[in-house]
Amino acid sequence: MCLATIGLDGSPAARMVLLKGLQPEGLDFFTCLQSQKANQLSADPRACLDFWWSPLNRQVVVSGQVEPLRRKLVEKYFETRPRGSQIAATISRQSAPSPSRDDLEDRWQKMENQFEGEQIPCPDHWGGFRLVPERFEFWQGREDRLHDRFEFLPTEEAGLWDINRLDP
Repeated sequence: MCLATIGLDGSPAARMVLLKGLQPEGLDFFTCLQSQKANQLSADPRACLDFWWSPLNRQVVVSGQVEPLRRKLVEKYFETRPRGSQIAATISRQSAPSPSRDDLEDRWQKMENQFEGEQIPCPDHWGGFRLVPERFEFWQGREDRLHDRFEFLPTEEAGLWDINRLDP
């Protein structure tokens, strides 16, 4: 999914991330808490997720506010990651300049050697966010640009949504 955030300077920023949980309360993803996206979300929790299925000519956009995930949930998810991904998440200074590919691979190998035969602990700088939906838009591409678009907005009654058809 594409995660769109608001940059610290007010400009838009977007990147691809993996959806790792779908709860009744929202959509979960994980990241380095020192990353550009985490810093942006901490400064301004408004975000947007965009799912695109090209073969189906469909898109779903979900916007709302993010909240940090509980540490126990982060640690539980981290334990399920492949070992190489755990090492990469631990040694990466995500979004920071890197001196070289060799430096990155050296840090990875040192971590692998340090924890040989042991579980990689979840680093303090690893966390996650849940986007709590405030708006959904479903888009279905059709011929002649006569696309179908539907917007879902929460009503004042908990759990219910107003549905609006939007012009293409």
